[in-house]
Amino acid sequence: MGRELILVDKQDMIGLITLNRPEEMNTFNVPFARDLNDVLRNMDQDDDVRVVVIRAAGKHFSTGISISEFKDKSHKDYREFLVLMDEFYHTIPRMKKPVIASVKGYALANGAGLVFACDLAVAAEDAKFGTTAINVGLICLGPAVPMVRSLGRKKTLEMILTGDIISAAEAERLGLINKVVPAEELEASTIKLAAKLAKKSPLAVQIGKTGVYGMSEIPYHQSLDYMDELFASLCSTEDAREGLTAFVEKRKPVWKGR
Repeated sequence: MGRELILVDKQDMIGLITLNRPEEMNTFNVPFARDLNDVLRNMDQDDDVRVVVIRAAGKHFSTGISISEFKDKSHKDYREFLVLMDEFYHTIPRMKKPVIASVKGYALANGAGLVFACDLAVAAEDAKFGTTAINVGLICLGPAVPMVRSLGRKKTLEMILTGDIISAAEAERLGLINKVVPAEELEASTIKLAAKLAKKSPLAVQIGKTGVYGMSEIPYHQSLDYMDELFASLCSTEDAREGLTAFVEKRKPVWKGR
């Protein structure tokens, strides 16, 4: 039996996903991409998990799709292949639970896209990011979808057309990641953030994530109406009443997820 490509663990309501092709710099191939999506969906349905962390075995987060995958395919084959490679771009925003990337080493091409698709990202200060497919005659169109929503058109085009690699500090400045920490503090800092979110009302977190993704697709005034409707649905839940009561009674709330 071969090595598991994606490792799974759980601790204190945090689901831990580890990319596990270290000798191949955690590059994507078909089984790797399929397993990643299956694990993400399973985590989202797991009542013992409130926050998901994606991290990597080895020195690098992920350097994208394996070059060996780009040969001897028809147009139809490439289409089906790329739908699978890019499936996580659909999966993560649709998940109820927040997903945090914990990044070290290189995050390039689809590996960078995975970071940018996550809801939050913490990176070691020596991490590097780049949409580098242009350098081998391809182009990072999958990563461009979450990028353009964070960066705008001009900076996204600059990154995907030049293939330049940027530092973690620059990625943070641009809004592509949330936090940069010393390499030796990466795991602890990521878990600290995940633990903070895991203590919040899971319903409030879910509705907040749903709302932020949903409003980005609709005009300003409709966004406000949409958010008010979501907020009203949250206010009528048992957990919302519990949160307010606990605050007044100066105690920790007990979330029931309803």
